[in-house]
Amino acid sequence: MSFRTIPDDGHPLRVVLVGVGGMGQAWLRAIGDCPEVQLVGLVDLNTDAAAAVATGLSTPVAVGSDALEVAARTGGQAVIDVTVPAAHHPVTTAALFAGLPVLGEKPVASTVAQGLSLAAAAEVTGELFMVSQSRRYNEQLWTFKEQINALGGAGVLTTEFFKAPHFGGFRDEMDHPLLLDMAVHQLDSARFLLDGHPVSVYCEEYNPPWSWYRGDAGCTAIFQMSTGARYVFTGTWCSPGLETSWNGSWRASAEHGSARWNGDDAPEVENTGGEALHPETETSTELLGDGIAGSLREFVSCLRTGATPMGEVHDNVLSLAMVEAAIDSHESSRRVLLEHSLDAALEAAVRSEQSEEVAMVLKSWQAAGGYPVR
Repeated sequence: MSFRTIPDDGHPLRVVLVGVGGMGQAWLRAIGDCPEVQLVGLVDLNTDAAAAVATGLSTPVAVGSDALEVAARTGGQAVIDVTVPAAHHPVTTAALFAGLPVLGEKPVASTVAQGLSLAAAAEVTGELFMVSQSRRYNEQLWTFKEQINALGGAGVLTTEFFKAPHFGGFRDEMDHPLLLDMAVHQLDSARFLLDGHPVSVYCEEYNPPWSWYRGDAGCTAIFQMSTGARYVFTGTWCSPGLETSWNGSWRASAEHGSARWNGDDAPEVENTGGEALHPETETSTELLGDGIAGSLREFVSCLRTGATPMGEVHDNVLSLAMVEAAIDSHESSRRVLLEHSLDAALEAAVRSEQSEEVAMVLKSWQAAGGYPVR
């Protein structure tokens, strides 16, 4: 999708950060380390918290509870949305219609229907909405992808994810904390590694008896991908001892051998001739940075050039669709086709859409046979 660019005028892009909680602090550090951007405003419903954060900054910034008001007051050119998932849709919608491109935290929204609404809003407004899938900005992941491709492409790709974080706050109260708040990273990475989109899923969620989460903190899901490959995700968020990397532990099986990555160190590959290879982590693709620093710099670069970034909303919706279909599979005890899941989400988006212009785009997708897989 084409979008309005903001040509480089020799000055940093002026950004407003919405949300000063835990992730907001991480984004503050990324913004401070990025010469391509300048923080001009902090926004939070708790303005006292935002003001307290502002006092610790080296340069003065505006503070408020309304992103549009702060952007107008400061000449902000873009919004970085680090609010809780439930706020992603209203915050991003308002910004796009105010002529402000948005870089948002994952997931794209609380539901796929809301994600589709945001994709349509981006089309209506002509503004860029990019979701920061920070795990894609990892040189080891790119090397792993190159290894898989060199082996002929994976027929089976697996991720084990076993961690035991005590977050407190909203994650402890979510219905699907592992799938919605964490596994979306690995599912998105699997789409990247396999160069395909999801076709179907069978999933079982569960919550170990010692879990400190209210919702299901564990799951096993099997996805069929458009390439014919199978992707398997399994793990829990309450597994103390011998924990995996935050990136997960990966294995790919291909025609000419296998590759594996523990999530922290250089991936390794073995071809069918039995020779173990340990390639450098350098990749032929130049990443602009690691983690959220990489997504921030790509956001700015694409705003300047018009190139389509990883995480552009139309494509990123499919990662959340994998999560939502997996939840549906668990609740219905059946294999779910992603096409049917997306159709249901599109129908829900049309029913609930408040903007006539956005509704027209959503209805045009329905008329064309469903959400266009990008």
